[in-house]
Amino acid sequence: MGNFKNTIVFSMLAISSIFINCKGQKQNIATKPNVILIMADDIGFECLSVNGSTSYKTPVLDSLARNGVNFTKAISQPLCTPSRVKIMTGKFNYRNYDYFTYLNPKEKTFGNLFQENGYKTAIVGKWQLNGIEHQLEGFDDNTRPYHFGFDEYSLWQLTKVKSFGERFANPLIEQNGKALPKDENAYGPDIVSDYAVDFIKRNKDQAFFLYYPMLLVHSPFVPTPDSPEWQSPEIRSKQDNRFFADMVTYMDKIIGKIVNTLKEEGIADNTLIMFVGDNGTKNTLVSQTREGPIRGAKGNTITHGNHVPMVAHWPKQIKNPKTYEGLINFSDFYATFSDILGVSHETDGLSMMEVLSGKQTLDREIVTTYYDPMWSPSVTQYRNVFSQSDRYKLYKDGRFFDMKNDILETQPLNDEDLNESEKIAKAKLASELVSFPSLPENSFVRGKKN
Repeated sequence: MGNFKNTIVFSMLAISSIFINCKGQKQNIATKPNVILIMADDIGFECLSVNGSTSYKTPVLDSLARNGVNFTKAISQPLCTPSRVKIMTGKFNYRNYDYFTYLNPKEKTFGNLFQENGYKTAIVGKWQLNGIEHQLEGFDDNTRPYHFGFDEYSLWQLTKVKSFGERFANPLIEQNGKALPKDENAYGPDIVSDYAVDFIKRNKDQAFFLYYPMLLVHSPFVPTPDSPEWQSPEIRSKQDNRFFADMVTYMDKIIGKIVNTLKEEGIADNTLIMFVGDNGTKNTLVSQTREGPIRGAKGNTITHGNHVPMVAHWPKQIKNPKTYEGLINFSDFYATFSDILGVSHETDGLSMMEVLSGKQTLDREIVTTYYDPMWSPSVTQYRNVFSQSDRYKLYKDGRFFDMKNDILETQPLNDEDLNESEKIAKAKLASELVSFPSLPENSFVRGKKN
């Protein structure tokens, strides 16, 4: 009888211990921050008013920047898919970039990372990673987002190319395994952002990760629902560069919708919001800034092709808002998320947690970019590998530029004309650059314009 009682007591203690441990684990997960990564499509550094733009107004992003960290030297890849593959995996392109519009299913993304560590995960917006342009194996697999660690999705260009349906008016959106009915009065950015809001509300009591690669502000530059021209269905898809300003405004408005949801649900304080552009603005656009006009350079390796806006807002963690002028690489996001989760990582980046905590700067003077777009001749001409500091840039092909005095890179510096500080700067860049592989001699385009 005594043994039976002891067994019961032991069992109850064991059950109690399991309950406490499980409860403790749940609480630990709950105390982790929610993380929202928003990546706008085709927007350069010059397009945020907090960064000096006079052509566009971005009050929501300006507020996030002034109450968080405004990163002034975030360096992307010059083109969308190279940036997306890099940011999602934390790896340089030479390690895992195979095709334009494709992410190899063998890769692990930050979606997998968060999911493995107890987070609810979702992705909304633009996918374009199944290899649909080339009909690669699995191009029509509508479960691919699940494979990459996302519990839910609402996406454009998952299994269908854009000829089947655009992203703005009357969009073709695939959502959790089904194509939504086409609606000529629907607006793609509203559909996916509404889904994001619903995801936040449904998961407010547990840690979540939301990745929002936006549909805005990529061409075609067309009216938004706030544009007067939207009231005329026959011109909703009429392209004109003047609508770009409306699209930037609407992008900022959508981010405001997400911010307001976090506040309404009482979870804004412990939610990290990160905003970044995927590459520079399209080269048909000239934006006015306090420093003068800037022409976009998407696809090009000059500053205006890969210098993007970046903002972090996290009230619980960022106690002293600031502007951070250190170099940020797209491989840093995966490392940062690993640090937040308290797990080890094998990436090519550095964690930004010290910057977000206001303690110190990253141990970095140089960012190196491996860029082989595999897209079209218009951008393949810029393929190269290059290292840059906050002022100088050195390419694998030997060209060396002073970006402060020659931002458009029209006059390479000659070795015989370098002063001592320029020689030292070039030597540092060369020391970094030599550790990166050269591009294959016989390049070919594996992709179509999109």
